[in-house]
Amino acid sequence: MSSPIQIVIIEDHTLTRMGLLGALEEHDNIEVVGEAATGADGLELLLSQQPDVAIVDIGLPDFDGIKLVRQFREQQQSDKTRTLILTMHDEEVEVLAAFAAGADSYCVKDTGIELLFEAVMTTAEGHSWIDPAIASIVLEQVRQGQLLTAEQPEQDVTIQGLDPDEAQAIEVSPLTKRELEVLELIVGGHSNTAIAVLLFLSLGTVKTHVRNILSKLCASDRTEAAVRALRSGLVK
Repeated sequence: MSSPIQIVIIEDHTLTRMGLLGALEEHDNIEVVGEAATGADGLELLLSQQPDVAIVDIGLPDFDGIKLVRQFREQQQSDKTRTLILTMHDEEVEVLAAFAAGADSYCVKDTGIELLFEAVMTTAEGHSWIDPAIASIVLEQVRQGQLLTAEQPEQDVTIQGLDPDEAQAIEVSPLTKRELEVLELIVGGHSNTAIAVLLFLSLGTVKTHVRNILSKLCASDRTEAAVRALRSGLVK
């Protein structure tokens, strides 16, 4: 039997934190090993516990989740811990700031419990998970040729076309028809589960297609793959 996924929850609202704790602990393969209500306590907890996944609220009272993720990345001794940012889906600036923070996954606070489990499990497996509500906002910015970055929080950054190496990689390993269908749904902000339902595929098959897409596009995660798909014209 595999070891449970160790989770730390950093959330200042007591009811939300307790709700997350109760929901996650119902999953047999998840163990919550710590909680914190502030950025300072959360950072100390992450450094001491080194969990598999840290669920971090973007709006902490002393310093926000973005700063927490940055400081933790600077101080952590290994890359074991992956971070999942919690944010509100109706605040575009906040969503883009969460995206720019460099966390591994992004989830809206009012998501369903099944999607939360999917987000945690996907993140723990070493993959990025982007909530459809967040992905749609980020990708709309990409379509407009603008994207907020962590380094330039008040400037628009133009998304240029693929560089020659990226373009050559796509030519050498072109996507199959099915991979293009999956890619279009990724760009549309659909989760792996939703893609499986829409294309009548198993979740495992979808994950295989996603891995192949990331490899062929030389992308580190789903959002980067979507950005490159839009840059290259693979998806309109």
